[in-house]
Amino acid sequence: MKRVEAIIKPFKLEQVKEALADLGIDGLTVSTVKGFGRQKGHMEIYRGSEYAVDFLPKIKVEVVMADGLVKRAVDAIVSAARTGKTGDGKVFIAPVDDAVRIRTEETGDDAL
Repeated sequence: MKRVEAIIKPFKLEQVKEALADLGIDGLTVSTVKGFGRQKGHMEIYRGSEYAVDFLPKIKVEVVMADGLVKRAVDAIVSAARTGKTGDGKVFIAPVDDAVRIRTEETGDDAL
């Protein structure tokens, strides 16, 4: 099993969710996060004063899936989230040793 984490622009969430659903992935966790990479934030003006916005709003999508789905899921996320501009985000893939469904105590891939 693998955990796929994608940091994306907020307005791309629905497209990413639909792309994953098309693969049969219907369980995911979504968090509102803030951060920056090469984008390095930007300047804004509020009540006549200019100030730096260092951390930009992003969405983190987390999905745990069987190893066989990872490549297609990552391709779907990248395709759905890409705008071609700086700040599109990143996808991280990490191994998951085990999973347990609390209700039924199923483990491994059965718990997904």
